[in-house]
Amino acid sequence: MSPAPLTILLAGPRGFCAGVERAVQMVERSIERFGAPVYVRHQIVHNRFVVAALERQGAVFVDELDRVPDGAPVLFSAHGVPKAVAQEAARRRLVAIDATCPLVSKVHHEAERHFDQGRRVVLIGHAGHPEVIGTMGQLPPGAVLLVETPADIDRLPIGGTDEVAYVTQTTLSLEDTAAMIAALRGRFPRLHGPAHEDICYATTNRQRAVTAIARRADRVLVVGAGNSSNAQRLVEVARRSGCPAARLIACAAEIDWDFLAGAHRLGLTAGASTPEKLVEDVVGSCRSRYAVTIEEVTVTRETTHFNLPRALEA
Repeated sequence: MSPAPLTILLAGPRGFCAGVERAVQMVERSIERFGAPVYVRHQIVHNRFVVAALERQGAVFVDELDRVPDGAPVLFSAHGVPKAVAQEAARRRLVAIDATCPLVSKVHHEAERHFDQGRRVVLIGHAGHPEVIGTMGQLPPGAVLLVETPADIDRLPIGGTDEVAYVTQTTLSLEDTAAMIAALRGRFPRLHGPAHEDICYATTNRQRAVTAIARRADRVLVVGAGNSSNAQRLVEVARRSGCPAARLIACAAEIDWDFLAGAHRLGLTAGASTPEKLVEDVVGSCRSRYAVTIEEVTVTRETTHFNLPRALEA
């Protein structure tokens, strides 16, 4: 019996963004420069396969700096860290290397600028996410007010005459963030915001791409880690955009073949921390069961590149 046909709508762009590529390269270059082990505070990016590959090269991932020996090299993850972490590293004379994504650093600078101008700073984001913790940690405790829902905006302890500004986590849903900004403007008509939205180009592009494939797909699979905000948002966007049957998987081994039963068109994409190899593995697994046809659905071409710090340049 011939295998059933399956068209895979392959979203583009997908997978690694420039900030992730830079962060991974910084770990690899640090190992070359300093020798193993090189310590990394938290996952350099949210993907266990990337982390495992770097561990094999000599990276040691730790939760906090107290696990790093005095004088050792330590990298800060792409999500950014509170200023107190960098200050502690300096106090202990660690060789600190900051792999914070430049677009996250941009948000940090915006928050500081608004604070210096006497404005109350509101951060749209998800509580507990490393990027949110890092952004809030750029200013004194209590200076940044976090909101996750419109109800949080209603409860903000801010007077009507206060100067208010907002910044956002870079990996949020475009639709949800637009609604939150509209709610903020409704309460604070003189609201200050960034000249360009804080949601990063890669998040925007990947959400646009998954929207394009979800409209035509019977099922959608997003390859990414469960703790990856941008990957989780891709699943949500796919469901809103015409394909309720959308799921997140970490790798090909997690494919639920019963979930794909009866599907003729499978939308496939990957979060910004996901190596292309994991997408290829999913395609390969599908080929073992279906007569697969690949259709690339590309909404834009990405050319963004972030340079490494001078200390790590070849």
